[in-house]
Amino acid sequence: MKLKVALTVAVLLSACVPTPAAEDKKLDAKSAAFESFKQLAGEWTGKGNFGGQTHEVRIVYKVTSGGSAVVETIDPAGDHEMVTMIYPDGDALALTHYCMLGNQPHMKAKPKADDNKVAFEFVNCSNLKSDKDMHMHNVTFTFVDKNTLKAEWSITKTATRPAKQCSN
Repeated sequence: MKLKVALTVAVLLSACVPTPAAEDKKLDAKSAAFESFKQLAGEWTGKGNFGGQTHEVRIVYKVTSGGSAVVETIDPAGDHEMVTMIYPDGDALALTHYCMLGNQPHMKAKPKADDNKVAFEFVNCSNLKSDKDMHMHNVTFTFVDKNTLKAEWSITKTATRPAKQCSN
């Protein structure tokens, strides 16, 4: 039996940054969405909710590899630090989440033009002994406004191991 638990993290940007819409050139949906992730560069703080409990969350975004990838670090230098790499892959965006559970889910998204949401869907997972093991299964990022990002993670779980949400 698979149980999906939604992990929702809403974070507020600590400083204002321009939105990709402010750029002069027209971008395809994938490029525009990737530019939105690049615009997140910096430290974000806010509230997260998991299992009905609110937590503080701190997330750092960094553009790396000559602008070809964005690193998301949840709970940097904390006990539950996790890293997610977001990058273009053909006509899609891809991510690999290096989870504290010891596995690495790979997901892809095909952003839609003029949509403020990027929904990544599960493709496969490294270091997963069985599809019944707990793992992050998908995530939807919603760019609410230039200072607000909402991330909704779903975890597929059949084990009794508790999921942990990092917040600041």
